[in-house]
Amino acid sequence: MAPYKGRIFLAMLASLVVAGSDVALVRLIQPMIDTIIGSKAENLVHLIPAFVIGLTVVKGAGRYTQEYFIRTSGQLVIQDIRNDLYQHTIGLSLGFFSKSTSGNLMSRILNDVGKIQKAGSSVLVDALRESTTLIGYIGLAFYFDWKLAAVAFTVLPISFWPAKYIGRKIKSYSKRGQGAMGILTNVLEQTFSGVKVIKAFGAESKESERFRQENLGYYRFLRKTIKYNALSSPVIELLSSFGGAAVLWFGVHRVLSGEMTSGELISIAASILLMYTPVKRLTKVYNTIQEAMGAADRVFELMEEVPQITDRAGAKTLERVIGRIDLDDVYFSYGDEPVLQGVSIHAEPGEIVALVGPSGAGKSTISALLNRFYEPCKGSIRIDGYDIRNLTLETLQKNISLVDQDNFLFNDTIAGNIRYGCPEASFEQMDEAAKQAYADDFIRELPYQYETRIGNRGVRLSGGQRQRICIARALLRNTPILVLDEATSALDTESEAMVQKALNNLMENRTTFVIAHRLSTVMHADKIVVLENGRVQQVGRHSELVKQGGLYQKLFEMQFEA
Repeated sequence: MAPYKGRIFLAMLASLVVAGSDVALVRLIQPMIDTIIGSKAENLVHLIPAFVIGLTVVKGAGRYTQEYFIRTSGQLVIQDIRNDLYQHTIGLSLGFFSKSTSGNLMSRILNDVGKIQKAGSSVLVDALRESTTLIGYIGLAFYFDWKLAAVAFTVLPISFWPAKYIGRKIKSYSKRGQGAMGILTNVLEQTFSGVKVIKAFGAESKESERFRQENLGYYRFLRKTIKYNALSSPVIELLSSFGGAAVLWFGVHRVLSGEMTSGELISIAASILLMYTPVKRLTKVYNTIQEAMGAADRVFELMEEVPQITDRAGAKTLERVIGRIDLDDVYFSYGDEPVLQGVSIHAEPGEIVALVGPSGAGKSTISALLNRFYEPCKGSIRIDGYDIRNLTLETLQKNISLVDQDNFLFNDTIAGNIRYGCPEASFEQMDEAAKQAYADDFIRELPYQYETRIGNRGVRLSGGQRQRICIARALLRNTPILVLDEATSALDTESEAMVQKALNNLMENRTTFVIAHRLSTVMHADKIVVLENGRVQQVGRHSELVKQGGLYQKLFEMQFEA
């Protein structure tokens, strides 16, 4: 809240005006009854409407100022929290995202921060206003008659115990409810991402029932929160009724005995009975804080998550590397099962190195390690002789381009997607990259050409078209190192041929690691590395490996025996 302390301070001052107006109105009761009505001072009667309307105008101006400045401050605070949380989250390592569901992360950034918003936008000023009003009423009551005030005041401390118990319950159920909302959001995200599969298998009813059950689970936690929230006011009212009853009983006896006037009794009774109203409101404020704290716990759990991959102290920055790559005795494991065991690979600048082998051999893991999405458990990966752990992440990002089988495109224009890694590129540079990727022909046939929006994940394009846009994106970045992870695995033969031409342009004069199941796409590689169970089994050119026999020849014969 610190950046907005000026706005918040103004709102707090306005809340004092509101509280002061309420107390002043009660203070006018006694002189109105005893002085004006009791003494029949008709010349003062005309002042009553002026005072009432004047106080209402002052209170209304104060309330407007308070509401406007505190709510806008709250929105700005929440906006900052949401921005910081998003920035922190996308800065976390890939290993974190492999363990977290996207729906849960979305729920924390959207729903949990929204819960905090209730506290950030009103609690501070509401708490100040109601506390000030309460203090004013208490002071007024003691000013009129300290004995009656003392009778009423004894009830107040007792009311804090049930309020604390109820608030603790609300926080617990609020936090669990936000967890259930995360599951619900994840169901939605999976449904809309996999709607084609759902419709293909006719699983609409099944998914609807799944959503209904998760929604019911969320409602059950919400119901508990509502139950305890609704319980707070009746409990406070019940306790306050004892104090109010004692004050009226004791006060009436004092009026009858002539110890105080009717105006004094009405004034003190009004101030004491009204004293319990801010107590109820403060209880609601406390409940809102507890509800927000349940969500805040989840927000700050995410905010306190530490990235596993960061720049080391003194990490070196390189502008453009030559492209010599060495994997030296690399071991890696995602858990207990080893994925890579002593892998050593050397690639000269501009060399094409193909990684082949059965599923689970560790090919894609090498791709992830080269991009430093993860770090080796043992061994090292060097670029131009530098251990990549001693280079800045920015250096790696500027020098390595990745094209994988998940040809992800954003819901943006074609130009926006091609320029994604190089936003400062000119139209001519972008157009040239599209030509080299064999994408310009179909782009120019689209209604708005480069300004055509392609839908979520590029849904309006075919698989081959999406992949060529991804290749154009990598071409425009013009990095010296390229990683192709199953870049043609999901394409038909005709699309694969077109994409392969684009890839040949992309690989030219770049150190390239190609991961492929189809051996036809890597037969002309400078070096083929055959992996099995996380170990290097064979290394050589296609013709050499076929003559050697072994695993590569077996894979080759399986794919080409027809």
